[in-house]
Amino acid sequence: EFDQALLSFRQIRNSLLAETDWTSGSDLTMSNEMKTYRQQLRDATTGLDTVTKINAYTFPEKVTK
Repeated sequence: EFDQALLSFRQIRNSLLAETDWTSGSDLTMSNEMKTYRQQLRDATTGLDTVTKINAYTFPEKVTK
């Protein structure tokens, strides 16, 4: 159950990261807000060692700039 919950969580997180990949192009300057958002997403799995914690996690608010 835990492995499946973590897999689903990572799929959502990876999708959110993929939505912002365009901001990391070499011809763009990434905003500090976007840097923070992407780092929060990369760090999202830290400390999630139970299904309860995974289910309780709230992803950070999306940044669009």
